[in-house]
Amino acid sequence: MSGRKRIQVDESEWYRLQRNAQKLKEVQRNLPRLIDDVRKQTRADLDRTFGRVEERQRRHEEVVRGLSEQTRQLEADTSRRLREQARELHRTLDETAGRIQEDTRRRLAAHQEAVRREIAAERAERRAETARLSAEIDVMKEGRVRAEETVRTWLSDSRAMAGLIERSLPHERYAPGELGRLTGRLSTAEQNLAHGQFEAALAVVQETYHSLSELRLDIEQRELERSWAQTAAVEALVRIGKLIEGNRERPVLGPDGRPLPGYTLDVTYWSAGELDELGRETERALARARDDGTDTAELQALRERAPELEGTLGETVERAGMRQLASQIRVNLADAVAQTLSDYAFYDLVDGEYQDADPRGAYYAKLRHDNGNEIVLDISQAVQDDGECVIRVHSYDHDVTAEADLAARARAIGEGLAAEGHQVSEPVSEKGDPDPLLRDIERHRTRQQPRPGTA
Repeated sequence: MSGRKRIQVDESEWYRLQRNAQKLKEVQRNLPRLIDDVRKQTRADLDRTFGRVEERQRRHEEVVRGLSEQTRQLEADTSRRLREQARELHRTLDETAGRIQEDTRRRLAAHQEAVRREIAAERAERRAETARLSAEIDVMKEGRVRAEETVRTWLSDSRAMAGLIERSLPHERYAPGELGRLTGRLSTAEQNLAHGQFEAALAVVQETYHSLSELRLDIEQRELERSWAQTAAVEALVRIGKLIEGNRERPVLGPDGRPLPGYTLDVTYWSAGELDELGRETERALARARDDGTDTAELQALRERAPELEGTLGETVERAGMRQLASQIRVNLADAVAQTLSDYAFYDLVDGEYQDADPRGAYYAKLRHDNGNEIVLDISQAVQDDGECVIRVHSYDHDVTAEADLAARARAIGEGLAAEGHQVSEPVSEKGDPDPLLRDIERHRTRQQPRPGTA
């Protein structure tokens, strides 16, 4: 004889209907002040990022003012175009802060590429002009001092440009080893100059200068692109963080999709740490996005992770809602079984509590007969977040009860549940005697926890 009977109750169809009716997975996006809060944080990061860009360009312009006349105009024009480009990018991002859309990104990318081509074309013309003038080097043979002075001027400009790149630009990030290679060529030009080989020295130093200048331009452009990617990544992740905070509590919806007055879904509680972990994951991603050492490719990947994180948020909210519903199902099943046992064998429900007073756990209900016999119902989910429940019926009879009577009692419970529309299995006997500790429902209240409302 076994005083332990197990009945499976399949609620998977009910789960499906509830999920569809309540649309739990839909993240609340129209949160008060969401866009304003995202815009405020994004603009702070934007101002910090472009503040560094402006400071760097200011230092570059100081260097440019110290160049010789032959290169100063070229670099001044380049600096002006870079400054205009950065300001236009800053202005556009500031105007769209909190709501950068894909069309904005495409427009910015097209503008960046157009400016890059224009500057490259202008510099190609200047390089060609330098080469044409260098063809007149024979004229310099009329004056050794003039020739030496010209080479030294180009060397001075080249050293200034190399120093600017070394001090203020992340050249190793975008062109590892290139600055060292070019400064090595300057050493070659200096050796040629020392041996009086002015034509060779001039050819090397002019080519090297243009390469250095173009390296500076390329790094500036790529760093500006990184700054833009950083802004987009930060904004996307800040928005996810705000959505997480805004979805920590949700209204409980009825079958008609409308909020039930007086009930809320505490997503933090019912997700059992999942929402908090998602928040930490988002914070880690945001920290990487704000790190100036993060490269453009990773920043783009971080921005592209935002929809995935939002999808995870929706799934987390959905699971939390279904867990709250499942918790209520366990109580409802206990009531239904208690009613059946009351009608069938005159048992009265005398106590009920969740395991450790935690609504996320199993539910225990104790019933008692006038003759002193007791039954404890242990109702839990067969698998977490699954639509199937298990009802274990633990019988504590003072008199001798035949196995046939216990089996009939279990069948009556199953029939009662089936009559209410539940899909139930045939009762199955489990080995062993009922645990006497299960009769002590009060022990679950010794670690009372805050219990959010259930519908």
